[in-house]
Amino acid sequence: MKKLFAVLLALGLIMAFSATASAVDVKFGGSYYVVGVYDDNPSLKKDAYSRAYFFQRIRLQPVFEIAKGLTFTARMDAMEGAWDTSTAAGNRSAQSVDTGRNFDWERGYVTFNTGIGKFDVGYIAAGAWGTVFGDNTTTRPRIKLTTKAGPMILVAIYEKRNEGNTVAAPHYADADYDAYYLAPIYAFKGGQAGVLYGYLRNAIGRPAGGSMKFHILEPYFKATFGSVYVEGEFDYNVGKFFESEIPGVADVDWKGYAAYLMARTSMGPATFGAQVGWSRGNDITTANDVESGLGGGADWNPALIMMNDELNTWSGGDTNTANSGKANFLLFNVFGDYKVTPKFSMGAAFTYAKIDKDVVAGQISKDLGYELDVTATYKVYDNLSYMVGAGYLWTGDALKGANPAVKVDDDYILMNKLTLTF
Repeated sequence: MKKLFAVLLALGLIMAFSATASAVDVKFGGSYYVVGVYDDNPSLKKDAYSRAYFFQRIRLQPVFEIAKGLTFTARMDAMEGAWDTSTAAGNRSAQSVDTGRNFDWERGYVTFNTGIGKFDVGYIAAGAWGTVFGDNTTTRPRIKLTTKAGPMILVAIYEKRNEGNTVAAPHYADADYDAYYLAPIYAFKGGQAGVLYGYLRNAIGRPAGGSMKFHILEPYFKATFGSVYVEGEFDYNVGKFFESEIPGVADVDWKGYAAYLMARTSMGPATFGAQVGWSRGNDITTANDVESGLGGGADWNPALIMMNDELNTWSGGDTNTANSGKANFLLFNVFGDYKVTPKFSMGAAFTYAKIDKDVVAGQISKDLGYELDVTATYKVYDNLSYMVGAGYLWTGDALKGANPAVKVDDDYILMNKLTLTF
């Protein structure tokens, strides 16, 4: 009987493997970059230290087309981090002590069209909306519906940021972090405009104290007028930074603002423009409220040193590169680019930034500093480019806080970046 069962099983496996497989069209995309950096004074202090390092990332994104209107998308990042480091510092995936061997299967979601619109379900892109300002592109589990009505696009999203129950008494069954979004987008000739509404409830802090509940409203626009392109965004959040569940402990209100405007134009091979970004700071003279804006976001990198997210992530932990947190600031930036040949271009940018509100009582100065950047990019192949850049930061006295004895110093950076897309 056992022999008969084994024969039947073998025949079944042969039939299964020899059967005609359903047709699946697989498209692979991805990228690779490696960056070399020399940072003369990352701490911005007098007589401090310099740092030289490399960091890289490999990204693969296969898309499986199972049927017309039905796809499955995945994304994997590997070997992301600084070259040959022995600690997990600066390793976003944190899956291996050796940052040269980490692997992060970051996304996996199904996309399917229905009579009411397109659904994306699974771990999908999150944290980006409107313009690049305020964006922190990441991956989160979501259910997203996108539908169209003429020139109008309507997006509805449910997002799970944390699923959990509290382990300390009282044992709340709900310690979740959920987000709900609704966004209409209107497309018109030469541009688009939209507004994102979101309600977010963060109960991770229960039962130690309470929850965070707040609303966001983020209108934006993008428009082209002849040779001039303009985009802008306004971010507003209001709610409870801390809604207490402890008798006698007061709530903490939250209301923040941030704004951004950028314009650029082209004249032959030259492109130039300007941008301004602002995130309201917290008024330290008031109690039981938080007034800071949502910030400029990790994706918005207006300069090579100031508010550059890659430096803040991979430099080994330096966090005082002129307000790398991108909150509580006012920044002005002018930039230009000249295409010398179809494959070679040069660029330059000048940036000034200051804090919006004093960080400590008796703040000496609001100036974060001035920065001049120059870059040159050569397209080796259509999918391979090489960039070299240099930046110099004249450090402002805002980093002294209220202590005039603190000595700050300037910083300069030299970098080169090789980027491959496929």
